[in-house]
Amino acid sequence: MSIKMDSRHLYLQVIDEVKRDIESGKYKEKEKLPSEFQLSKQLGVSRATLREALRILEEENVVTRRHGVGTFVNPKPIFSSGIEQLNSVTYMIRQSGKTAGSEYISTEFIEPTEDDRNRFAPKKIQKLAKIERVRTADNDPVVFCVDKIPEGLIPLEHVHEEDSLFKLLETHANKRITYAITYIEPISYHDRIYDILDCDPEQSLLLLKQVHYTAEDEAVLYSINYFRSDVFSFYVLRKRL
Repeated sequence: MSIKMDSRHLYLQVIDEVKRDIESGKYKEKEKLPSEFQLSKQLGVSRATLREALRILEEENVVTRRHGVGTFVNPKPIFSSGIEQLNSVTYMIRQSGKTAGSEYISTEFIEPTEDDRNRFAPKKIQKLAKIERVRTADNDPVVFCVDKIPEGLIPLEHVHEEDSLFKLLETHANKRITYAITYIEPISYHDRIYDILDCDPEQSLLLLKQVHYTAEDEAVLYSINYFRSDVFSFYVLRKRL
């Protein structure tokens, strides 16, 4: 259908047309789109209309615009899920059809901070096991994880035996995680994490901070997970009351 024959706003038609071209393979992942002049001419719309469409496509994480360089197609996330579904990172990677793995950076016991004590209250915490890992999908780094677990729940010498901390907690402590309170933050460039995850400096990350609880409301795990936004996307199902 010609864009001009469609009764909707032009920028909405442009959005659909660009998405179709990406889905068909006309524009490939990480490929630069034609210039605004070329693209507006191809689509038969003004550059103002095109810019509005590209702005929305960037908000939807379909493309990335780099000032003075051009507009690039973002890789399609390999995993997309409702954030209300609580799954381990291992499960999420496996559900995407890829092989989950872990690269351990450090495992140590630390003194809990005041914030840590509050997170695990009313339980009195003397020591925390702190585990830093890079989670991989088919050997590509996709998530940087910092996990804190009260001392005694998981023997640190067994951490390397199982990728999923959820399973380790069930096996060694008989603690089954049933829910979590999650805070989501977008973050921009961070020297260490971007280097670990091999991220483009222009790329954003999704930071999930989660306190995980058993059915008895016992906090057993605090996790800070940095997800590559080109690999993972999360959404929320909202219902009108």
